[in-house]
Amino acid sequence: MQHWGKMKAIAIIVAAGKGLRMQNAVSKQYLKLGGRPIIAHTLSAFEACRMVEHIYLVIPKQDLEFCRQEILPSIEMQSAVTLVAGGAERQASVYNGLLAVSPKTGMVAIHDGVRPLVTPEMITACIEGARETGACILGIPASDTLKQANAEGIIETTLPRHDIWLAQTPQVFSYDLILKAHETALQAGISGTDDAALMERIGHPVRIIRGSSSNIKITTPEDLRRAEAIQAISMRTAWRPIP
Repeated sequence: MQHWGKMKAIAIIVAAGKGLRMQNAVSKQYLKLGGRPIIAHTLSAFEACRMVEHIYLVIPKQDLEFCRQEILPSIEMQSAVTLVAGGAERQASVYNGLLAVSPKTGMVAIHDGVRPLVTPEMITACIEGARETGACILGIPASDTLKQANAEGIIETTLPRHDIWLAQTPQVFSYDLILKAHETALQAGISGTDDAALMERIGHPVRIIRGSSSNIKITTPEDLRRAEAIQAISMRTAWRPIP
């Protein structure tokens, strides 16, 4: 069995969406959270993780110069950030990021740019999990009752929740494996809901470890208000991995 040892990770942060549900002229990744752009919080968390060697930020092609001139200088990053033009949808954007990194890359941590409350500890735990299996993601166990409904909104069945997890990012993979997963999906015309789904399609086991309910993805104005509240609380507490 292959072992991925002490490999560090390259981070691919995907922030190429338009954020239509935010109902704001400003793309959601540039909206302010605690006085800083959402994407600034995300970048800072990955830079603070000692197990991340380099960051590739995938953004809309038309935003490349804006990020280079306005966003990155305001963050005061100590490490260089490589900007990559995104694709028409998330899967294409991640693939563009994979093609931008060196083929010699060992591990890749893929993260949603609008999950700004991720912490270096969460990132580290996920990378360590991937070192053992080649694929590891964060998630949280489902806590609500799950209902399956039809197109008319009529409940068809209640699903058991005891083995159900809600996937989060980062999702960390061996570079060779995740590149193969994306290229296999591309050839088959398959679109996955996340990168782990593509890895599952090629038959490689993906480990899931507990993340945090605070590691939310900001897609609506309500999400942004919730993130502001979580941020205020998280300044007084710290996330720790659950054995």
